[in-house]
Amino acid sequence: MSNFPSLTREIDESPPGPSTAAFFDLDRTLIAGFSAFNFVYDGIRSGRLGGPAIVEMLAAAASFQLGTIGFSSFLTGTARTLRGLSEKEFAAIGQNVFEGELAAEIYPEARAIVDAHRRRGHQVCVVSSATPYQVEPIARELGIEHVMASRLEVRDGLLTGEVVSPTCYGDGKAYYARRFAEGHGVDLAKSFFYTDSHEDLPLLDVVGKPRPVNPNKKLAEIAARRGWPARRFSNRGLPSVAEVARTGLAIGSMVPSLLMGVPAAVFTGNWQRAVNLAASTWGELATALAGVEVRVTGEENLWSNRPAVFIFNHQSGLDMLLVCKLLRRDFVGIAKSELRSNPVFGPVMSLAGTVFVDRFNHERAVEALAPAIEALRAGLSLAIAPEGTRSRTMHPGRFKKGAFFMAMAAGVPIVPIVVRNSLDALPKNWVVVRPATVDVVVLPPIPTTGWTRENLGERIAEIERLYVETISRPSASPSEGTPARPADV
Repeated sequence: MSNFPSLTREIDESPPGPSTAAFFDLDRTLIAGFSAFNFVYDGIRSGRLGGPAIVEMLAAAASFQLGTIGFSSFLTGTARTLRGLSEKEFAAIGQNVFEGELAAEIYPEARAIVDAHRRRGHQVCVVSSATPYQVEPIARELGIEHVMASRLEVRDGLLTGEVVSPTCYGDGKAYYARRFAEGHGVDLAKSFFYTDSHEDLPLLDVVGKPRPVNPNKKLAEIAARRGWPARRFSNRGLPSVAEVARTGLAIGSMVPSLLMGVPAAVFTGNWQRAVNLAASTWGELATALAGVEVRVTGEENLWSNRPAVFIFNHQSGLDMLLVCKLLRRDFVGIAKSELRSNPVFGPVMSLAGTVFVDRFNHERAVEALAPAIEALRAGLSLAIAPEGTRSRTMHPGRFKKGAFFMAMAAGVPIVPIVVRNSLDALPKNWVVVRPATVDVVVLPPIPTTGWTRENLGERIAEIERLYVETISRPSASPSEGTPARPADV
């Protein structure tokens, strides 16, 4: 089931199988903006690029724009600033730039299109004039196996400052796509190419299904003349006034939601009833105000075995809201101690009975878990992100042991909540929520009977693999089910 059915309908109805390829440009097609800018900024910020190198790069860029040099010469001019740098080191820089900046720039619309092609069994490729160090982390994140890019020359593990010909630009893109098609049994007449630039006309003319994305002025004019369907993505870039207003209303709705629960506590003497009403109300109201639709697979697993320790992968500042919407009642959250001082969320979380844990003091963290274990034994469930901090990408970090230790100590099951794409709505370090459909998969409860301190690490690793498998596979409709739980968990 696609999050953007109007964008993926054509793909969903196309012939399946690997004889069809989907080629994607990178900048302004898969991601908003231009990845090279992020690399240059990182080089300046880190001191890796000094004044002379910056001048050399600017001169090459100006000459390219004026048409006095070609793309290969331009790329060589910039590659010279990397002469002598270890390729391994530059690849690590590329990964860091991706995680810190570019991961948040992936278009949700592009992710949906890539997923649609993967579901159909098409061969998906990035074909970009950028270097592999820019492209490959993004391709891995999107599950794209094949990368064609402009390669820098490497000798003895070091960048020489030269480029490998032909570069993957203009006619070079068509050259590499043809070579890929010949080697992989692809019929270009059935294949797709997504790009924003008229400079990619050589490959647009080769494929049977040219698909301009966020086209520049010249490509938009060509597409209109030739009848190519153009698409414009709106879920990245500067937020609209409406999105800012909706985010403010969603956050502000926390107060009236909490007030709605007060009469229930006053008349019944049951504070937990007030917390339940506030959590469920805020979850429904705030997601509606923010334009966030939550699509759940395996919803029955939220209710089949309580109390339980509900674990969720922490992608976004939106996750606390999603947990309220999903769990609704009779649960206690566990959060990092820094949130206690947050002027907006801290007081509310304290009123709701949240257990705050000091991530940097192991002894105090263990002490803080005692009330959480007692809450489990008293019939309340726990909600916790076992990573302990937000991941920068869709893929989860390593799980800490606290959540699993508590479940084992209280004799309750673990229920994994896999949040696949809350980053589409609110990436890390963003403050404005974008309308999005967030896919959530709730896996069956995992009993903790038979778990011991000795085998706890093995059990956690098995659950981590479930998360990776669930997030990595293309989006599926609820009827397609969820991954099987390992038999020995």
